[in-house]
Amino acid sequence: MTSISLPTDQQRFKDELVQHLDWFAERGRKVRFWWRDDDAIEPTPALERMLKLANEHGVDLALAVIPKDATEALGERLSNEPHAFVLQHGWQHRNFQLKAKREKAAELGSRRDPDELMAQLDDGKARLEALFGTRFIHAIVPPWNRIDPEIARRLPGIGLPGLSTFTFHNFPHPHQVQSHIDILKWKKQVRFIGWESARLRFDLQLTRRRNTNCEPVGLLTHHLAHDEASFEFLETFLAIAAHHEGAMWPEVRELFAV
Repeated sequence: MTSISLPTDQQRFKDELVQHLDWFAERGRKVRFWWRDDDAIEPTPALERMLKLANEHGVDLALAVIPKDATEALGERLSNEPHAFVLQHGWQHRNFQLKAKREKAAELGSRRDPDELMAQLDDGKARLEALFGTRFIHAIVPPWNRIDPEIARRLPGIGLPGLSTFTFHNFPHPHQVQSHIDILKWKKQVRFIGWESARLRFDLQLTRRRNTNCEPVGLLTHHLAHDEASFEFLETFLAIAAHHEGAMWPEVRELFAV
C-alpha cells in the first residue's frame, strides 16, 4: 500500500496563503499589507536581518522607536535605508498601571496625568525628528498597544495625528493604521507562534478582507525577541505576499496620510 504524505504545517500555511491571494487576483482585487516592528533603539544584528528582508522584497518596514532610549547610531544607520521608516513608541516604554489591581500594562493609560504625559510625548516627537528627520512619520504606537481615550484625543494637538495599536483597540481613528497578526507567543517562553497558528490568523484576516473594506492587514514583529523560527516565517511569508499579484504593500507614509 502506498503511503500518502501529508503536507507539513509550513506547507499548508504557504498553500492557503497563495489560495487566498489567488482569489483576490482572479477578481482584479488586491489585499493591502503593511509591516510594523516594535521596540527599536539601536542597530543590532536582528535589526540588520529585518532591514535585509525589507530591501530584498521591496516592502516598507515601520519601526516603532522608543524616543528616550533611541541612539544617534540608529539615526545614522537608517539614514539611507529606502524602506525603513520610524513611528513613535510612547516615550520610555514604562508601565504605569497597577499590577496589584490586575490592570493591564500601559504607558499611555489611565494612571497618567494627561498634561505631564503629553509633554513627554512632545519631547519624544522632537527627539525623533532630530534623529530621523523626514524618515519619522508623526504617529504614535502605544507600548503594549494600549492608550487612554483622552490621550488619543489629544495627540493631534501636539502634532501626532497618526495612531497604531492592535486589532480593534480604539478603532477607528482618522489616521489609525492597525496591526493584526503578532507572530510571537509571549507567555512563558517567547517564541514564534507556529505555522498552524499563523495559518489560522491569516485565514481570519484574509477572509474578512473578502467581505469588508480594504483595511490593510498589519503584520506585527519584535526583532529583539525573535527566534530563528520567527525569521524563517518572515522569509517564507514575504517570498509569497510581497510578490503576488493579489497583494500590494503601500508606502507607510501613504497609509498614515489617508
